[in-house]
Amino acid sequence: MNFLLWEQDKKQKYFLGCLGMLCLLGLLMVYSSSYIYAKETFGSSTYLFFKQFIFLIIGGCALFVISKTKLQVWIKYAPYINIFFSFLLLLTFIPGLGVNIKGAHRWIGVMGLKVQPGEFVKYSILLCSVYYFENFYRMNIKERIKNSLILLAPLILLLFQPDYGSFTICFLVISFVCYIGNFSRKYFYTFLISGSIAGIGLLFMAPYRVQRILAFMDPWKNPKTSGFQIIQSFLAFANGSLFGKGLGNSNEKLFYLPEAHNDFIFSVLAEELGFVGVFIVTLIYLYLLGIGFSMALSTKKRVALIMVASVTFVIGLQALLNMAVVLGLIPTKGLNLPFISYGGSSLVANLIGIGFLFSALRCCNEEERMEEGPYARY
Repeated sequence: MNFLLWEQDKKQKYFLGCLGMLCLLGLLMVYSSSYIYAKETFGSSTYLFFKQFIFLIIGGCALFVISKTKLQVWIKYAPYINIFFSFLLLLTFIPGLGVNIKGAHRWIGVMGLKVQPGEFVKYSILLCSVYYFENFYRMNIKERIKNSLILLAPLILLLFQPDYGSFTICFLVISFVCYIGNFSRKYFYTFLISGSIAGIGLLFMAPYRVQRILAFMDPWKNPKTSGFQIIQSFLAFANGSLFGKGLGNSNEKLFYLPEAHNDFIFSVLAEELGFVGVFIVTLIYLYLLGIGFSMALSTKKRVALIMVASVTFVIGLQALLNMAVVLGLIPTKGLNLPFISYGGSSLVANLIGIGFLFSALRCCNEEERMEEGPYARY
């Protein structure tokens, strides 16, 4: 048993090491991809870099505090947490408080600071899903209906923002928790099939989403409009070649590639660090995911397993979708690269999610040490 605890501790250190490398690389790439834009827009080349650094400190503190709390408390109050962030989503539609950017109501503007509630909803829905599916068979019909509405309300609000990328992740998170939890497979497949059909239908109802799909299928048909961004991303990868052009030497970030420091930061990384850099970063993500799922399988409590695996799933899914978008494998979705792209809400939310992961692991480790008794160290 003592050996198993030692192995778990070692995995946690490796996990934190990968996380630290991604965050440090993120700071470096945010500065490299944004210093010209920041100088032209804000008068300081380090403006976005220091903002991201502050968000990293805030997120790191949140991670530390949450990791020291009991996971059971967060799951117990998960419906209320989800209601709170659903309320924040509602605030994005209020004129003067919500910030409308390119027709999307995804942000709340407070004292010059923009907050994107959708980033936090990914984890409030995760917590709420664990609560819902683990307590489903203990609920009566009225409680099931009430908690179903609480769980699904953010999805509806995300569609109206619109934020189809976050909607997709939240839907898949619910499906993932439902699948690995103690839940009837009959209900699961019914939910998955009906939800997928509804999601595809909603995808084709919005003209701008159809335009994105057409641009994805043939970006060179409209190279100056809908296909411009993905073509510039292709050029960034092509220019990077094997070893890249060197840090700070990307041409695409010179206002050629929109969202260069955010959704398409992986393209800038590819141009500056080349295939070698892309390969190393991809390996770090894969190693992080491998350790995450390994730690989940090592836990003895089902709720902890679900939490650790689900947080790992969210990080891996968003990284996969972002990389697929910049490589032109799927239509653009407006999702950033976890821990690397610029964005305070995303960075803080993901670090909070990691806090939940370590909270679950800590509770399991404490219980196992108590079972070992006073002679465990010998």
